[in-house]
Amino acid sequence: MTQITVELGEHSYPILVEPGALAQAAEHLRPFASNQRLFVLTDRNVEPQLLPQLQRAFNDSGIELIVKILPAGETSKSWRQLELVTDWLLSQGIERSDTLVALGGGVIGDLTGFAAAIVKRGCRFVQIPTSLLAQVDSSVGGKTAINCSAGKNLIGSFNQPRFVLIDPLVLNSLPDRELRAGYAEVVKYGLINDASFFAWCETNGFKMLDRDPDALSKAIIHSVQAKALIVGEDEKELSGRRALLNLGHTFGHALEAETGFSDKLVHGEAVAAGMALAFAYSVRRGHCDIADAERVRAHLQAANLPYDLATASVRTSGQRLVEHMMHDKKMSGGTLPFLLANGIGQSFLAKDVELDDVAAFLDSST
Repeated sequence: MTQITVELGEHSYPILVEPGALAQAAEHLRPFASNQRLFVLTDRNVEPQLLPQLQRAFNDSGIELIVKILPAGETSKSWRQLELVTDWLLSQGIERSDTLVALGGGVIGDLTGFAAAIVKRGCRFVQIPTSLLAQVDSSVGGKTAINCSAGKNLIGSFNQPRFVLIDPLVLNSLPDRELRAGYAEVVKYGLINDASFFAWCETNGFKMLDRDPDALSKAIIHSVQAKALIVGEDEKELSGRRALLNLGHTFGHALEAETGFSDKLVHGEAVAAGMALAFAYSVRRGHCDIADAERVRAHLQAANLPYDLATASVRTSGQRLVEHMMHDKKMSGGTLPFLLANGIGQSFLAKDVELDDVAAFLDSST
């Protein structure tokens, strides 16, 4: 068992990483069960695999689980599903002292956290992430949002969970594609500021993808510790420190938008391609040695992850992708900061990027 704390003063909260923790969920979540009940949100993919385990954990606990099952996939991060969820919570008589439980991946975590932020002007929520991507990234840090016609994650709020319960064993039910997609976010922590961890990934990443329990636990704990430290220093991206966590996301979100936020390209795959593009663009600008960019590309390719536009199944103009980027929530004064790199483990925020040059680069990458 490993406990990590996100240090945010009165908004601090613990993250527990423990194989088999789902079976002990009643013990861990009892402090949050106001009125001896919890409101659980999950999706149709997670429900048959893990909801019965959660319900068994609460047998004889005296705590009622009130469950809402949502459609699986990125399309659930929508105005429509947010409306349905909040209407359902109100119909169930939710009170501000109640707690929502997100049992699922990043989509369920984002939707639950945003609903908790706005219903009755704010309720508590806890995270039980069930995908690798959610365990190492999206369940930690309090970013909650839905998508809209203008782009990804543009409607949302910072809302920190009260507790995060991570059970690496639940990943045994995760499809291989989703495991690989989550692995992209693990690799990210090496690329942004920890070259030795990227080297660890090069040696041990394939053990993770083969579901080796020791490799999975080490990667999850390292990633959560890294993110918790950054979030504790810059909760709302005011100093720029937290922006490092967006490596690959500016390119990646544009790729997701171009593919309609669909299963054609899931989030972690888009981030993988986005990181490779960020390194390739860093080479173009003279920041990064080509050997480092090729090393990143080779590792992603070996992990069967997209590493350019073609492998991401995106065939469009650079200008079209830049138009998607114009809706990025990080736009300020008409300028879009980009996460680039001086090398592996040496990411930085560039505020002097010309979008016409990005478009030309993307056209040359097709």
